[in-house]
Amino acid sequence: MQKVQVVSWSLQQNIALIVIDNPPVNVLSADVIEQLNIVVDEIERDPNVKVVVLTGAGEKAFVAGGDIKGFPEWIGKGVEEAKQKSLWLQEPLNKIERLPHPTIAAINGLALGGGCELALSCDIRVAEEHVQIGLPEVKLGLFPGAGGTQRLPRLIGKARAKEMIFTGESISAEEAERIGLVNHVVPKGTSLEKAMEIANKINKHSSLPITFAKSSIDVGYEQPLDESLVTEATYFGHAFQTKDVQEGVEAFIQKRKANFTNN
Repeated sequence: MQKVQVVSWSLQQNIALIVIDNPPVNVLSADVIEQLNIVVDEIERDPNVKVVVLTGAGEKAFVAGGDIKGFPEWIGKGVEEAKQKSLWLQEPLNKIERLPHPTIAAINGLALGGGCELALSCDIRVAEEHVQIGLPEVKLGLFPGAGGTQRLPRLIGKARAKEMIFTGESISAEEAERIGLVNHVVPKGTSLEKAMEIANKINKHSSLPITFAKSSIDVGYEQPLDESLVTEATYFGHAFQTKDVQEGVEAFIQKRKANFTNN
């Protein structure tokens, strides 16, 4: 029996749009995890992709969380088996985070548990004003296991992350913007439009310096400052070896628009 397509992607002028369509609330089922892995691999191999946008189908949820109905089979089977389940959940999110392209989450509905963790794996987050975001796993006697305890503190700080995780309470889009969890809050029904607007702004530039900048930020963030400055200088050096830096500088000097070739 052929599996239902619950994750798909399309390419629109160098922008890859990933849509999770697993009604009614786009939970991270086994099929979603499997297909998200495949889709991200395909996007990474596609030389035409410059930016990635990720959203959920429908109006109820971006991704409402993990597939809780499948959790009973994980209980009492030993630490190692549950650990492997966590690593399995983390895999596609890690792949998204490691993509060389900028990634944008268009959060159009509930982003709870695994949905919040999925959004955290993206570089930029746009949330609609009615959205609730949270990590409620403690209410199930659990805690986040798809990267939430690691990515959230790095984004909003340890104290705020601990409060969200320890209480299991969701926060509004407005509060998420205030604490730096999301970049933009937009009216209902417009998150994808805003995400594509940002993607198109990025798409106008040469992709290589943006890839170098992303690597410099992500690698350097985990290093002491003296090491991270060397990391930045190394990627800066790579940027100066491209044809596009030559074109960009010449265009500026000649007071014309640059014509980048992305190489």
